[in-house]
Amino acid sequence: MARKTDCYIDTAAFIAFLDKSDSYHPLFRRLFSDPPPLTTSTLVVAEGHGWFLRRYDQRRALEFLNFVEALPALTIEAFDIDAITGARVLLRKFSDQALTLADAHGLAVMSSRRIRVCWSTDRHMSLTGATLVT
Repeated sequence: MARKTDCYIDTAAFIAFLDKSDSYHPLFRRLFSDPPPLTTSTLVVAEGHGWFLRRYDQRRALEFLNFVEALPALTIEAFDIDAITGARVLLRKFSDQALTLADAHGLAVMSSRRIRVCWSTDRHMSLTGATLVT
């Protein structure tokens, strides 16, 4: 059997899966039912936690963290001084875009790990050529 392609998972995909009111919920429910190896970043986890905390409450924010922790085959890339440097390069390169630091870090992670597919609804995540699964 062929190995599934590694995918980067952005905040938008986590939200779409966990928030049933999201218009992309059916797509991400299907994708998460049999996920390939997934990679994300600590900034995505922080963004997701903050989103559920602000939109809902502490309970939903903790449920999000529990979901992330329970995901099989999820790699979470750290955000350290080297990551800041790599993200800054992309922020400068795409300075005409409203790119967040979390997005830039995700683009850098996809580049360094040679990940070509991104689970996201955010078009910024395709700036370096990754295919968005939307």
